[in-house]
Amino acid sequence: MSIQPDQICFGLSEQLDKESLACFLQLAGNKKFADVFASRLSSKEIDDLVGSFMSLLRRHLSEDEYHSLFLQDEVPHKH
Repeated sequence: MSIQPDQICFGLSEQLDKESLACFLQLAGNKKFADVFASRLSSKEIDDLVGSFMSLLRRHLSEDEYHSLFLQDEVPHKH
């Protein structure tokens, strides 16, 4: 993580936005946070969040990147 959570800031520069988002996503991946947050979302909110996130993944990652980076598959994906 190139910036710390207390340094997250959006809207000042594209580079800071990208570094802030990377930090933000790492924080969101914390298991305890994820469990608490997920338990409080409605089915509609879950559908909206997952749909939006998956749309961005499909737009910005190749299928192989999706499997290796997001799903952390150690074996190359078979097409």
